[in-house]
Order: sequence, then structure tokens, then C-alpha cells
Amino acid sequence: MSQFALNVLAIGIFSLTMFSLLGPMLNLSPLYPAATVFVVLGLATVDQLGFQGQGGLVVLDWLGANTSDRRQRVIRHEAGHFLVAYLLDVPIANYSLSAWEALKQGQTGRGGVQFDDGQLLSQLSQGQLSAQQLNRYAMVWMAGIAAEELDEDSARGGIDDRQQLRLVLRQLRPVVGDSEARERWAILQARTLIDRHRDAYDALVEAMSQRLSVQECCDLIQQHLTPAVS
Repeated sequence: MSQFALNVLAIGIFSLTMFSLLGPMLNLSPLYPAATVFVVLGLATVDQLGFQGQGGLVVLDWLGANTSDRRQRVIRHEAGHFLVAYLLDVPIANYSLSAWEALKQGQTGRGGVQFDDGQLLSQLSQGQLSAQQLNRYAMVWMAGIAAEELDEDSARGGIDDRQQLRLVLRQLRPVVGDSEARERWAILQARTLIDRHRDAYDALVEAMSQRLSVQECCDLIQQHLTPAVS
């Protein structure tokens, strides 16, 4: 069951409980709680069946995006993914910063950086992934967490990113163990990359805030890259 469905179920139970307690005091008909729960659950069902829960995500994302702090945190998180992907030559297809933007692009979920990962999926379908590819994508997936930790010493996002890495590790044959150790390694490596190219990262955050295109963001990164020390 999705998080949105769980939230709706909780709202339905809460509404039913409150109407049951307050209904007699306010002389409300018993039809009110039943109708309220029916409407709420009906909307949730339509969203799950017709929109794969995306409508609920859009609503929840909108309700939670009304603070500048959260909006900025999302941008910095996604900029971490974007920058590390660019530095490691992982093709970037597009990006979105909210569930609504993702929906308009034909994507699902809360948004984020989308990669051209056909080669990765092809290898995973056979249960195989080279160590180099695994390390590259692990760093890219953990880069959002690394970016948040650079600013706040802790990350509030990244649950989906961790799940993505763990899912891939479970698909490999033989199974790669100790996912937490690999996560820590990937976060450290991604954080080092972002810190080394902090000017490019800060410029990218500003560019993504203005919703510049992928190509414009890539050009801006290239302009601000810190030369490698020989």
C-alpha cells in the first residue's frame, strides 16, 4: 500500500472517529461520517486505479512545498544527483522538482533527476553489473544525501535513493552483501566530488531553481568545474 493510501486511510478513520464522538453532541446525522469516509476513500481508489497514486502525491507534495526551506532542500538534493551524474558520465535525460512537474513530463513519483539508464537495466536484466557501473550508480544515487549532508550534516531525504541501491544489490548474482557499508562508501565519495566542485554545484543549484534545461545546466557545470590538480 502506498504512503498516500495509508494517509487517506488514516484520515478516513480519524474522520469516522471524530464524527462518532461529536455527532451526538452536535445533532449530526449518522449519514455524515459515512458519506465523508465514502468520498475520501472513493477519491483515493480512483487515484490509485486511474493515476497510480500520482494525484495524491501531487496534493501531498503541494501541501509540503509551501516552505522555502523545503523547496531549497529539494533543489540542493537533486542538484547533488545531477552534478555527480555529470561528473561520472551518467547520461541525464531530464529533471523535475515536484510531483506536478514529474506528472507533466509523464513521470511518476515526487520528481527528481531522470537518467538514460538503458545500459544499466540491460545488465540488471541478466543479474549482472560490472563493479565500475555499480560504483558509478551507487555514487549517483547517494549524491542527494551527500549534498544535504554538506549543508546540514544530516539528510532528511533519500529514502527512495537508498531503496533503489538496495534493490539493485539484491538483483545481482551473486548477491552483493553489506548494503549499508556500500551506501556509506558511496555517500563519502559523492560528498567528496561535490565538495571538490562546490562552485559548479552552487551554480547548478541556482540554474535548477530557474528551471534551466538539462543542456544549459550541463554547460554551466562545465564553466565552473574546478581543474584537476596534476
